[in-house]
Amino acid sequence: MDGGDPKQVSPPDLRFRRANRLLDPASFQRVFDKPDYRVSSRHFLCLALKNDLPWQRLGMVIARKRARRAVDRALIKRHLRESVRQRPDSLAGLDIVVLLRSNLSTTDSTVLRNEILGLWDKLLAKRQQA
Repeated sequence: MDGGDPKQVSPPDLRFRRANRLLDPASFQRVFDKPDYRVSSRHFLCLALKNDLPWQRLGMVIARKRARRAVDRALIKRHLRESVRQRPDSLAGLDIVVLLRSNLSTTDSTVLRNEILGLWDKLLAKRQQA
């Protein structure tokens, strides 16, 4: 036995790379100035602008005023990155900025994850309407 299947397909590259991030203030400002899509949920506001890239780019504005503890801010960012990473095709071609707009009442991972997924569903629905 050789131990490996030559027909085995390697998993797709789903890493969250530097190219998947909005890095400079000018990139954020473009999205803030003229977003093509705007959706919100209880705690989040999502602004999205079409880009000419075959992938999505994500920017996050998680203010200390809204989530006091660094642990909570890191948790929110981790869930946002993970949810975008797992939807590479559906969000492709967008520059997305997500803002935490109200104080979090809970940092329960399940609740947070469901709210973020609902945000992406709203964004995709708006994108399909256009």
